[in-house]
Amino acid sequence: MYCTAPCVSRFYQQALGLIAEESEPSHDLLRGNGYEVVVHSIPSRHAALIQIAQPVQPREDTPIKPSFVVADLEAVRIAAANTGGHLRSLESAWRIRGFIVLDGWDPEGNVLQFKQPE
Repeated sequence: MYCTAPCVSRFYQQALGLIAEESEPSHDLLRGNGYEVVVHSIPSRHAALIQIAQPVQPREDTPIKPSFVVADLEAVRIAAANTGGHLRSLESAWRIRGFIVLDGWDPEGNVLQFKQPE
């Protein structure tokens, strides 16, 4: 099953506290907290060929990993769980440059990183 753009958009809205400033069939423009995220829709002919494992598995073979500073990792965990994403356990967190850092993924398995100030 493939998660639609609105599904992915909800994940980023809730996990990062973003507002949908624009919502078109082709994309959602999300802004807030110093971030701007554009979630593009995949044409249905391509989306029909995409299979997302259930539960969603992280896709770690991508060239980038966005990193977002958040106020509360546990709030992100709840938002991710409520929207089909995932945040790794606190036991797997690491500390670097004044942040507690955890990887997670959105409802399509795109890996990203969340950093909470210590």
